[in-house]
Amino acid sequence: MKTKDNLTIAVSKGRILTEAMPVLAKLDIVPTEDPARTRKLVLETNQSGVKIIIIRASDVPTYVEYGAADMGIAGKDVLMEYTGNGVYEPLDLQIALCKMVLAEPGKRKNINGRLRVATKYVNTTRNYFAEQGKQVEIIKLYGSMELAPILGLADQIVDLVDTGNTLKANGLVPVETIAEISSRVIVNKASMKMKYRIIKPLLKKMSALAGKK
Repeated sequence: MKTKDNLTIAVSKGRILTEAMPVLAKLDIVPTEDPARTRKLVLETNQSGVKIIIIRASDVPTYVEYGAADMGIAGKDVLMEYTGNGVYEPLDLQIALCKMVLAEPGKRKNINGRLRVATKYVNTTRNYFAEQGKQVEIIKLYGSMELAPILGLADQIVDLVDTGNTLKANGLVPVETIAEISSRVIVNKASMKMKYRIIKPLLKKMSALAGKK
């Protein structure tokens, strides 16, 4: 059972986990097992009562909103797509930096009918085009977005890019940056009130590490 002295931090798997661990280490929060070597998803730390849970990126805000985790570290892309409202987003850690872009083939064909856009960011893409007064057909994919224009499934894609090499290798070019993406700290609303004495100082230290005042 959770108490006011316990703290559970949810961290996205993959690149965010890799870049978040050194940040947590500087806060003297170190898992007792190496996340890269264990299959455990709940890790104890050197701090009594503080746990780290490692979960799929898209699940982090859900775990935090519903109180299974008090805090979380997730990409802005995930938070933009999330439709819940039970979390605070107090801090940008400025790690795992990338961009969400709209991209299309370098040699674009004439488009007849409604534009088709492939993405896993359905809500964000719909909002983006709606703000421009455009109606598009959105095709949800879970990966390998670059294939969609090549095989004629879609005219454009919305996806994350880091170096842009994958786009280039598949004959695609970015036409617009939809958002600059970085990892954010989110906090459960009830935990912020009930565990204020633990969370507030932690956020202050995180802010200093992120170069914030």
